[in-house]
Amino acid sequence: MKENQTDACDACGVSAEIGYIISEGDDVAEVTIQANSPEAIAARFEQYLDLAKSINPAVKHDFDSQHIKNDALTIKMQFECSAEKLIFELRSRSLNNA
Repeated sequence: MKENQTDACDACGVSAEIGYIISEGDDVAEVTIQANSPEAIAARFEQYLDLAKSINPAVKHDFDSQHIKNDALTIKMQFECSAEKLIFELRSRSLNNA
């Protein structure tokens, strides 16, 4: 009989099955950047790109300043594995709040 392994968070008590959070093939992070100008969006993207490259220098992205509309742009960043994407998403929270 196969037993599912669950771990509970010590801080909040929430539990999840290991493997649910990190899924194979889930290696693309989407980031929406909003700013007052295309230049500000490009500068903000550089911050996200620097963070992504600190996790994996081979990260790929689809940033194109020609696609900026209404002072916002959604970009995709592809990592080599799901764990790198998860690390990026956790670390980028500090950029989202800045």
